[in-house]
Amino acid sequence: MLSVDDYGRDAQLVRALSPMAAMRWDVSIGGTERLPAKGGALLVCNSRRFALTPVWSAWALWRHTGRPVRFVGRPDIAPVGAFMRRIGGLLEHPDEVANALRHHELVLVPCAASAHARHAGTVPHEIIGAAVMAHAPVFPVATTSSNVSRSARVEVGAQVRQRHARRGPLAEVEIAEQVQRHLQRMLDGLGGVQTGVAPIDWLADG
Repeated sequence: MLSVDDYGRDAQLVRALSPMAAMRWDVSIGGTERLPAKGGALLVCNSRRFALTPVWSAWALWRHTGRPVRFVGRPDIAPVGAFMRRIGGLLEHPDEVANALRHHELVLVPCAASAHARHAGTVPHEIIGAAVMAHAPVFPVATTSSNVSRSARVEVGAQVRQRHARRGPLAEVEIAEQVQRHLQRMLDGLGGVQTGVAPIDWLADG
């Protein structure tokens, strides 16, 4: 029986790799009750350079919700692109994201990568536009991970709603800016990853 879905995600491969992911990241997670039990949704997370944040965050969300979580940003080159597709990667293209959202998928997109774990980079407004076109809700997802241990955290925030009834590029830009501000507030409010000791947490979060 084939385990590959319409978007190329191989559920058997993801399950097989799950123990390896658990050895690298010990993820605490919260706020998933905010996500729809059914239907598509766009999740926007902060991303630290070279930390593979979209990959381990999507894996943790899948483990916690039981729903496949696609992550945006796979390269369109072999063999890396093919492998990333099999573990849930989508191209960073609005049409691909909109199609997945219309088919009731959870899609995780990273902000522009930052050197600091607690910084929310620019949110790609074109991808936000895909959610607007697909009438899909948008949620900020704050993440932290440690350079020196397995500790990591994923926190889903409240749905970000458009403040003004706008359409077109203005709508997607406004929502993108709202998501970035909301995500930064969440990151500013997060405590340490696991230890609860502020100086140690600050060093660990790097």
